[in-house]
Amino acid sequence: MNKAWQNNIIMTSYYAPQGGLPSQNELITSRAVFTENYAVIPKGVMCDIVTSYLPHWHNMRCWILARPLSGFAETFSQYIVELQEKGGSDNPESDKSAEAVLFVVEGNITLTIEGKAHQLETGGYAYLPPACDWQIRNNDSKKAVFHWIRKAYEQVDGIAIPEAFVTNEKDITPTIMPDTNAWSTTRFTDPQDLRHDMHVNIVNLKPGGKVSFAETHVMEHGLYVLQGMAVYLLNQDWVEVEAGDFMWLRAFCPQACYAGGSDMFRYLLYKDVNRQVKLTL
Repeated sequence: MNKAWQNNIIMTSYYAPQGGLPSQNELITSRAVFTENYAVIPKGVMCDIVTSYLPHWHNMRCWILARPLSGFAETFSQYIVELQEKGGSDNPESDKSAEAVLFVVEGNITLTIEGKAHQLETGGYAYLPPACDWQIRNNDSKKAVFHWIRKAYEQVDGIAIPEAFVTNEKDITPTIMPDTNAWSTTRFTDPQDLRHDMHVNIVNLKPGGKVSFAETHVMEHGLYVLQGMAVYLLNQDWVEVEAGDFMWLRAFCPQACYAGGSDMFRYLLYKDVNRQVKLTL
């Protein structure tokens, strides 16, 4: 691994919502926006009053950042789940068609897959295929926070369903993008592995680095800012974003960014991949 990238990854941090409520003395104006092409949910919106509670879970709450909406984004849901001590679920997923990625941003969780227990600390990543038997628990005295990204798996004749796996970001060598030492991507699955119909990666930009063209493509995106700040192009608007913000982009919404501040700019990125385009809705 490039030494500079290695040093930056070692110093990596992950933002997690803190809850609470804004003061009655604060203005209502914020950076939250919902348009035909994109949405921005800033970190200040993720307070106690907008949390959800799910069946068959206990000592938990979650912020639901994305869900399929007719005429907007279609393919995925994304939650930030907070587990208090002994919180978790023995029956977390009721939809047998749903695959999932879990990514831990605070604390430690015990994830049991097909009867085998795995310890996921901060930076831990798990892929869970559809109809997978899994359970989750926070056995620590401190709270644990993780992202839970769900998608209905699109099975293809002759292509096997991927197996479950767990890893940690610190064990993945980032792929440096061509012709730059300022932009890399931490990939948890092989982009050419057609068993996978979604990717959840981490994009890393050094201060001053940029996504240097307006990406316009068929994949829709969920982007959660883990660290740092940037100015992000969303369709025709340049929007300031920082750690804790979430962006939701429709397919073909142009996007680019400039990383700012003194820290790395890093975000958790969802996209749908590797499948024939459906011709009916």
